[in-house]
Amino acid sequence: MNLKKQLFLITFLLAINETNAQNNFTLMSQDILGQATKKEEFNGMGCTGGNISPQLFWKNPPTGTKSFAITMYDPNAPTGSGFWHWIVTDIPATYTELISGSGMLKSNSLPAGANQGKNDFGTNSYGGPCPPENHGIHQYIITIHALKVDRLGLDPNTSPAVIGFYLWQTTIEKASIVMYYERKSDKKF
Repeated sequence: MNLKKQLFLITFLLAINETNAQNNFTLMSQDILGQATKKEEFNGMGCTGGNISPQLFWKNPPTGTKSFAITMYDPNAPTGSGFWHWIVTDIPATYTELISGSGMLKSNSLPAGANQGKNDFGTNSYGGPCPPENHGIHQYIITIHALKVDRLGLDPNTSPAVIGFYLWQTTIEKASIVMYYERKSDKKF
């Protein structure tokens, strides 16, 4: 293949790749810039943060999306099974954003019909990062699930594992962002 054809092919492939990247289902946040802060940190269990859920927005949901769900999970928690910090289901497909603080208990900021599932703190709300002191950096994976159903319609006391099972069955596509958090202590044991 001559150089002119090779350059044309490379340019064509780059243009296709850029177009595809612009149309990907994407989750973003104006609050999360890589690291969680005291604003997002849990308030309890030795943590003293604001426990305010981050602002989230998304674009380019896949065709066939009928609703969304948001999850926040810490795979580094010393539990043997990770730790679920936040679960919101039944977000109407017409929505593209949750404002900061939407995850507060009995929030009036969630879209009508949206439900907060029980997290591993035992509440139906956002529970921010609160890793054990000196346990190292934990990652908090926030994921939006584009679902092929209008509503999961689960009981508010449904466990995170069961909610995850229903999400697995109904997710068309998902997108994630990650924030990191660590708690250090000067205490000597």
